[in-house]
Amino acid sequence: MGLHSLISLTTTILFLSLPLVHTESAQPPFSCDSSNPSTRSYPFCKTSLPISKRAQDLVSRLTLDEKISQLVNKAPPIPRLGIPGFEWWSEALHGVANAGPGIHFSGTIKAATSFPQVILTAASFDTSLWHRIGQAIGTEARAVYNAGQANGLTFWAPNINVFRDPRWGRGQETPGEDPLVTGKYAVAYVRGVQGDSKNGEQGNPDQHLQASACCKHFTAYDLDDWNGVDRFHFDARVSLQDLADTYQPPFQSCVEQGKASGIMCAYNRVNGVPACADFNLLSLTARGKWGFNGYIVSDCDAVKIMFDSHGYTKTPEDAVVDVLKAGMDLNCGSYLKEHTKQAVEQKKLPVSEIDRALRNIFSIRLRLGLFDGNPAKLPYGNIGPDQVCSKKHQDLALEAAQNGIVLLKNPDRLLPLPKSKTLSLAVIGPNANAPQTLLGNYAGVPCKSISPLQALQSYVKNTIYHPGCDNVECASATIDEAVKIAKEVDYVVLIMGLDQTQERESHDRVHLELPGKQQELLTNVARAAKKPVVLVLLSGGPIDISSAKDDKTIGSILWAGYPGEAGGIALANIIFGEHNPGGRLPVTWYPQDYVKVPMTDMRMRSDPSSGYPGRSYRFYKGETVFEFGYGLSYSKYAYEVSSITKSVLHLNQSSTVADYKLVSELGQDLCDKKKFSVKVGVKNQGEMAGKHTVFLFLRKAKPSNGSPIKQLLGFHSIFLKAGERAEVEFELSPCDHLSRANEAGLMVMEPGLHFLVVGDEEYPLTTIV
Repeated sequence: MGLHSLISLTTTILFLSLPLVHTESAQPPFSCDSSNPSTRSYPFCKTSLPISKRAQDLVSRLTLDEKISQLVNKAPPIPRLGIPGFEWWSEALHGVANAGPGIHFSGTIKAATSFPQVILTAASFDTSLWHRIGQAIGTEARAVYNAGQANGLTFWAPNINVFRDPRWGRGQETPGEDPLVTGKYAVAYVRGVQGDSKNGEQGNPDQHLQASACCKHFTAYDLDDWNGVDRFHFDARVSLQDLADTYQPPFQSCVEQGKASGIMCAYNRVNGVPACADFNLLSLTARGKWGFNGYIVSDCDAVKIMFDSHGYTKTPEDAVVDVLKAGMDLNCGSYLKEHTKQAVEQKKLPVSEIDRALRNIFSIRLRLGLFDGNPAKLPYGNIGPDQVCSKKHQDLALEAAQNGIVLLKNPDRLLPLPKSKTLSLAVIGPNANAPQTLLGNYAGVPCKSISPLQALQSYVKNTIYHPGCDNVECASATIDEAVKIAKEVDYVVLIMGLDQTQERESHDRVHLELPGKQQELLTNVARAAKKPVVLVLLSGGPIDISSAKDDKTIGSILWAGYPGEAGGIALANIIFGEHNPGGRLPVTWYPQDYVKVPMTDMRMRSDPSSGYPGRSYRFYKGETVFEFGYGLSYSKYAYEVSSITKSVLHLNQSSTVADYKLVSELGQDLCDKKKFSVKVGVKNQGEMAGKHTVFLFLRKAKPSNGSPIKQLLGFHSIFLKAGERAEVEFELSPCDHLSRANEAGLMVMEPGLHFLVVGDEEYPLTTIV
């Protein structure tokens, strides 16, 4: 959503004057005080009733004006019912942040744990880590609220749009290009934030929430501002096939398995219809097919742009009618507050549509325990400031950074560098002493701020620093001075790449190379140094470093994403061998020529007739700088498939052999009966313990009809000591893992030979339908 200028909210002060709203110092306001006879009798205050009944009762007591006032993110109080105000817009993409009006750090709590930007956390391919980060964020969110420094408990994260194009400025916010990985990230994060167990039963509509997570941006949103086309005007033309197997699966996982309590609909149109006005998308698909039970919020001013930018409606009132009838509940912005009453008066909008939206909205506030009396006596009420920036959470931030950083090059084992008291080190580059760059976007105030330079200095006393460039844009570079320093030291670490001036919300990239004179700086310093240099890249999106990849004067390359508040320490620990890198790239790194592909082309599959190369490892047919899933280690790992319970899958229940079968026709019972497992042995053949991700891919012997070149079926992150061997097991359902979307967007099973791929090993699997 647009990061508008933050407004200093005075809602808390207003609450103090409300006659029926109970407050205490350093405690948020609450409804339904058990000692207050004025509220005791309201059914919406009775915790014994189902939340749906309580919400229905509450909404029935509101006047039309009161109802309309609650349809926007800054919901005012309703004093006569003892209902406090509520701010729906808070951010927690990779840590509780003051990047929205709902959170402030001007009280007892001055900061919150800043975890790595999502793209780097995703590179760990560790669902347990993702869940623990979600838990930490949810805990800190509730602590900030309990301390009276939050005006709401609804957080508009995670961003689970697929990272489709390498130029996208917001790709850094996502878990990458693979819909399976993105969906698993969504489930882990949402469950953690909301207070659910990693694998426990979900979905009880009366279940209390620690905090509310919101999956965004629904759907096919992955362009901000490119070549004169911006997100406020863009009409994403997407095939049913691509919707089914790329754009929608992460949201389906988020709803069905993560049980997210919120969804945000996107700015863009999808096949001509604004996402927030799409009844098929919001009501038939999310609520109908997936069983979504929560609130749907617009991206900020997304309703307004339907009239102002899209020209989709003739009047503002028509825009209001369209979104509410489509199934949207809440407007980030003020548009519904300004135009809903006129829509009702013009008899375009029945009040029943407003009531439906309000029941969804208030159900979330009820699940958050905000109408259950004194929150100090309720679940999550004892989470205090001591749980923000705790040692446990800061250690987790370091673990996440260390496990996400990807070693891209190290052929002659330049890394790890030796730990010697007599060692001299040069640290050069515009990102070397920039702790803010480590955080990425949508970041709050970090608990601590340590730059890579400071962390490296803790290992090497004799460290010389030179920025090399005036900034990341590097229009001006002091190359001669950097070269002189490089000649004088034992080792050189160059810390370069991008920052938020190069890629961010509302700003897509126009090229994939290092900005400005960074490449010139890198080449000259590497040639001058006594030994091959270490190159560290900070960035969200991929960078074409083909020349560095092939340059022998550049001995090692690390990609560190935007690694969060502990990123500097994580980098130093890896460079000096305190930690064995095991991160793997969650996106394909394309060559610079890829910028010839229009960002506006939403097709995933290649089109040889027009030269369109396709997108992501599943469909892209072209040269890569680094492939999806690539990543080295200080250890070497060997695989063997120790057992496969199936080598031939019979999915037909008759003697007739078909060309394909709709998954929906097979039936759930058959799909469940045909599940099988694959066990993979993995051994650390190195001399250093480390975490390693085992990927299981599927490759079809003869791809046809738009089937993927290969498809990720599953992944496991495992820690192995030096010389240790272990087994990981993949549970596979043919209907889920071996099917593909046809042109109508329906999942089908096709007969033929497939290969299960683990590393360089392939194992045949034949399906008969």
